Amino acid sequence: MTERQIRLFGDPVLRSVADPITVADGDARTKALVEDLIDTVATPGRAGVAAPQIGVGLRAFSYNVDGEIGYVLNPVLEVSGDPELVDEGCLSVPGFYFPRMRYPFARVTGVDAAGRPVELSGEGLMAQALQHETDHLDGKLYIEGLEPETKREAMRAIRSADWFRA
Repeated sequence: MTERQIRLFGDPVLRSVADPITVADGDARTKALVEDLIDTVATPGRAGVAAPQIGVGLRAFSYNVDGEIGYVLNPVLEVSGDPELVDEGCLSVPGFYFPRMRYPFARVTGVDAAGRPVELSGEGLMAQALQHETDHLDGKLYIEGLEPETKREAMRAIRSADWFRA
C-alpha cells in the first residue's frame, strides 16, 4: 500500500496501550494495515515498526532483521537469559541511541492476517526488536527503560532536537 509517516516522541498514540486486533479472514482493513507496516519497515536501516508508530492503536508490528521482513498481530512476548546492556534507538526518537538493558533471547507468539499462528524468536537484534516493538504496543518508549542518569541525559538531548515539539 504505502510507506507511512513515523509518529514522533510526544505524540499521544505512542503512550497508549494498543488494542487487540480482531482477525477475520479476508478483513481488508487488517490486510491494509499489514501492507503499510511492511512497506514502512522495508526502508533500509529499520528493524521494526509498531502500528502505534504509524498512528494506529492496534497490536501489530512489522520487522526487518537480517534480510527477513515480516509481521505479527496480537503478539505475546516471552524473554529469557540475563539482561544485557545494548545500544538502542527508535524511529520515534530519531537520531539518538542510548544504552539500556534487554534480554538476550525473545520469542513472540501471535497470528497472521488470516488468523494462523505465528511464532518469532531470536537473539541479538531480533531479540531486541521483538522486545522494543512489543513495548510500543504497551505504550512504552525505549527511553523509559534507561538508567536514571542516562534517561536525564536522553531527555535533555531529545528536548534540544530540531524535531522536538513541547
